[in-house]
Amino acid sequence: MTMLTFKGFGGVRLQAEIAGNENDPTILLIHGAGQTRAVWSTIAEALVQAGRCVVSLDLRGHGGSEWPSDGRYDLEAYAEDLRAVLAQLNSRPVVVAATVGGWIAAQALSSDAANLAAGLVLVDMPIRSALEAAKQISESLPVEQLAWDPRVIGAMDLDAVADMVVAAAPGLNLPTMVLRGGISWVRQSPGVTEFDTALPNAEVAEVDDAELLLVTDRTEALLAHLLDFLERKQPRDASEFRAGSDARTLRDAMGCFATGITIVTSRAPDGTPIGLTANSFTSVSLDPPLLLVSIANTARSAAALKEASHFVVNVLQTGQQLASNRFSGKGEDRFAATAWQVGETGMPVLDGSLGSFECKSYAIYDGGDHFLLVGEVVRAQFEPRRDPLLYFRGKYRRLYMA
Repeated sequence: MTMLTFKGFGGVRLQAEIAGNENDPTILLIHGAGQTRAVWSTIAEALVQAGRCVVSLDLRGHGGSEWPSDGRYDLEAYAEDLRAVLAQLNSRPVVVAATVGGWIAAQALSSDAANLAAGLVLVDMPIRSALEAAKQISESLPVEQLAWDPRVIGAMDLDAVADMVVAAAPGLNLPTMVLRGGISWVRQSPGVTEFDTALPNAEVAEVDDAELLLVTDRTEALLAHLLDFLERKQPRDASEFRAGSDARTLRDAMGCFATGITIVTSRAPDGTPIGLTANSFTSVSLDPPLLLVSIANTARSAAALKEASHFVVNVLQTGQQLASNRFSGKGEDRFAATAWQVGETGMPVLDGSLGSFECKSYAIYDGGDHFLLVGEVVRAQFEPRRDPLLYFRGKYRRLYMA
């Protein structure tokens, strides 16, 4: 095992250990209040043997992680810690969180869940009465595992936190499993049914005749459910497309290539401005100066673009996400809600774009269900102080590395 250090919320130092092959799918283990990463040791070893890379994290104020001087042990601080750790990992993990750790994971992933994690497993997570759970856990552990700041207990407004967790459920739009004991008081915790029902993509599993502490008391049963979930939702082998198989897999594979986003504008034969959003755009040649965009044959503006003598490729910046949505939708006057001006070629140029390329039509090539529109650039301008609007795995993204 190798020790890792992460920078958490407010600069708090968080410690973790990693085991297994870093090229294998990653699992991030989150313990509960009054525990440390040591509680996961048996499960972590089994997951490594099952071909997973396992990161076991100590929460702030627990184990080897820093005890913050300001005593910030509220749910928001914990959630921001977890979001920071997820941003520092090399891949999106499946987050497995126990008891109060489940609260932290739910809050952290309630926004942009699918971009931060590949899946979520909530073990023994109550909705209310979390203080009782933390006391039961801490009292059941060996003395050497009680390395945590006593200020943790009582630092949260439990009623407010429970409401926050229930409110977070609809935002957990990623593969999720809720796992609890069949006779555990957690199963009867107020708000549990409300939380389960609000999850958009979840399955609930119960371990018969089990009470609290599946992690330590029913380890084999927990592993059986966990490994089954992982094999179905995060298989070790990469998804593969072969000629003749499903187009969805191919589309998802293509989505692994991050791109910028453009809006292609021109005019219809009657002079009406037309435009559409496109992210398949590339430079072709510098001499002569050529570029191309790929346009779907079914696009509303496709016929007009094929006939147009000139067109403009507007490269979008981070503040133009609404414009991107507007020009990819239907039934809206796209130009009425978008600032633009007439360019040198007489075509619409969108204000505030990262860059714009005014082109005369050079060639058109058939490309299956798309056509390739090649243009010769007659004028280009750009704004070097803005950042690009990016697209990756079906989501808008922004640059986060210098």
